[in-house]
Amino acid sequence: MGWGGRTPGVATVRAPRSEEDVARELASGEAMIARGLGRSYGDAAQLSGGVVLASRRLSHVGPVVDGVVSVGAGTSFDELLSNTLPQGWMVPVTPGTRQVSVGGAVAADVHGKNHHLDGSLAHHVRSLRLVTPQGTLRVSPHEEAELFWATMGGMGLTGVVTSVELNLTRVETNQMVVDTERFDDLESVMSEMRLRDHDYRYSVAWVDCMTTKGRSILTRARHARADEVEHPRLESPRPARISVPVRAPSGLLNGWSVRAFNELWYRRTPRLDVGAITPLGSFFHPLDSVGEWNRLYGRRGFVQYQFCVPGENSGAIAQVIERLAHSKLSSFLGVLKRFGSANPAPMSFPLAGWTLALDLPVGSQNLPPLLDELDRMVVEANGRVYLAKDSRLRPEYLPLMYPRLDEFLRVKSSVDPRGQLTSDLARRLGLVGG
Repeated sequence: MGWGGRTPGVATVRAPRSEEDVARELASGEAMIARGLGRSYGDAAQLSGGVVLASRRLSHVGPVVDGVVSVGAGTSFDELLSNTLPQGWMVPVTPGTRQVSVGGAVAADVHGKNHHLDGSLAHHVRSLRLVTPQGTLRVSPHEEAELFWATMGGMGLTGVVTSVELNLTRVETNQMVVDTERFDDLESVMSEMRLRDHDYRYSVAWVDCMTTKGRSILTRARHARADEVEHPRLESPRPARISVPVRAPSGLLNGWSVRAFNELWYRRTPRLDVGAITPLGSFFHPLDSVGEWNRLYGRRGFVQYQFCVPGENSGAIAQVIERLAHSKLSSFLGVLKRFGSANPAPMSFPLAGWTLALDLPVGSQNLPPLLDELDRMVVEANGRVYLAKDSRLRPEYLPLMYPRLDEFLRVKSSVDPRGQLTSDLARRLGLVGG
């Protein structure tokens, strides 16, 4: 199942060791999908009744040459950083966890806290090795470019990525210089982000979605130079210190507990804190300090609802938060970021504007109709939801959210004419092609 713990499926799992193994698997003609570390929240990396190709054995990290590294698709960001950070190289884009595979990051075209300046992962990928039902080939923005862009954000439906050639970012330490500011309402924090985000490489805001005002904490940062840190180091981030051993009772994260946490988190944050030296892992991947944290949501699991809207329709962010607050449904996490320009990938999620991610426990009978209502609000604002986190979108909304869907399906059909590469998400949304 996905990380949200609510979309179980039964499949045959195989673990190829090489690109040749992957090609032999595809030659069987069986329906299949690749899977990395299972951090997609919904059903994107599972295939009920089919074959799931686990990519963990496709793991290697080559030498860094002039800031470029070749890495196996099954390699985690954690493993990649463990190899490159001691040499002074950082991944150019990272999602909120290091526990994702490089191949999965390509499939989702992941974005990070620096999208407003540096774009998504696609902007930093030099080339891919891709196994399709029609053969194995190298794709890049300059070779088989149409297939390259369809693969970035294509949810694994154009082929199985086996390795990635990636540009890295030079850093001097494993520390960040962090500025934190507290705001009483959503309008104020969004105004500040518009005015000054360009002064920071990384920017993210926590939003209290249990209040209609949307009080917020804005955190912005840059990489620390060696002369700014008392003891400059380049060690990789530490692994999780604790782990949630079993799934918590459903209902533990309820309206009362979330409101109490939000109040404490907001009040303990200073109105303004400038220049704090913070470990890289704490800034980028705070949840990685707790292993299996998704178990806190109980056996019924949770939905992460992430959407984006163009800048001219930023008012939709406030409308969604207000609607959520009035619903009385608890959202443990509200993360707001600004997006820079979109890239040429037809199924890539980010577009120039704003994105908001919400964690919502499953259980209330009011949750499904609320999410349907939010979908309508997003469509009316010319926005879209993130397929890497989706588990329940209605198929009729997909072409409205992704207007270049037909372009993607045409490319997919050219390399997978029988629709062999599929998934539970693809079947649910009509992305089978062929």
